[in-house]
Amino acid sequence: MTRDLFDRNLRVLRRDRAARFGADSFLYDRAFEDCLDRLRDISRPFARALLLGCPSVDWPKRLRAISTQVDVIDPGASFATRAGGSQAEEDRHDFGERQYDLCVAIGTLDTVNDVQRALQLICRSLRSDAPLIGAIVGGNSLPALRASLIEAGRSAGRVVGRTHPRIEPAALGQLLNAADFAMPVIDVDRVRLRYENLGSLVSDLRSMAATCILSERPPAFSKAEALEARMAFSALGNEGRTEEIVEILHFLAWAK
Repeated sequence: MTRDLFDRNLRVLRRDRAARFGADSFLYDRAFEDCLDRLRDISRPFARALLLGCPSVDWPKRLRAISTQVDVIDPGASFATRAGGSQAEEDRHDFGERQYDLCVAIGTLDTVNDVQRALQLICRSLRSDAPLIGAIVGGNSLPALRASLIEAGRSAGRVVGRTHPRIEPAALGQLLNAADFAMPVIDVDRVRLRYENLGSLVSDLRSMAATCILSERPPAFSKAEALEARMAFSALGNEGRTEEIVEILHFLAWAK
């Protein structure tokens, strides 16, 4: 039996922590707004929509301007409760068969253990010719953070994986095709952010429930490694700030 890549319980705890301390969903809001813009260009009514991932209580209300009914599912208990939805894991939940005219999935599918299974279950829940639209963090995201962690590991003589593997655009298209979606389109939005220090970046990641949830937990940072990582991150900067890049993969595909 293959061990899960991501710790399922820790995934829930990370999302609940973000909800408890106040989620900062600026990147997710950006992706959600882009999805709404694209949906407004589709000239058809949506009677019932499935919203997967809901870090903001405003999202269901905004989506109801496009779809009469919105069902919310989030892998975190707190986010689900606040949005009046249900908690479930995307690769272990039966969404029903031919239930929805639309699925909007923002910011969770990149930490699902069985992405292929999750997409198949979503596709099964959609009526014929219904769109799946959404966004995940993928590709070459967080290069400055990754470089800083590698440098810290080298200084300690133990380079270990501390960041999540990311889905590339081509691989996401293949996954959608394999799940029986038609005409997948993948766009990349490269968001450039500037940080005064590594701590500010880590704070943002925590508030987005985007810190490490790997099942194989890396060893804890020593004080020397933590200092080296902070120094390496600052050394990549210019005029007191270090640029970080987040690649948001926007996707659109259609149920057959």
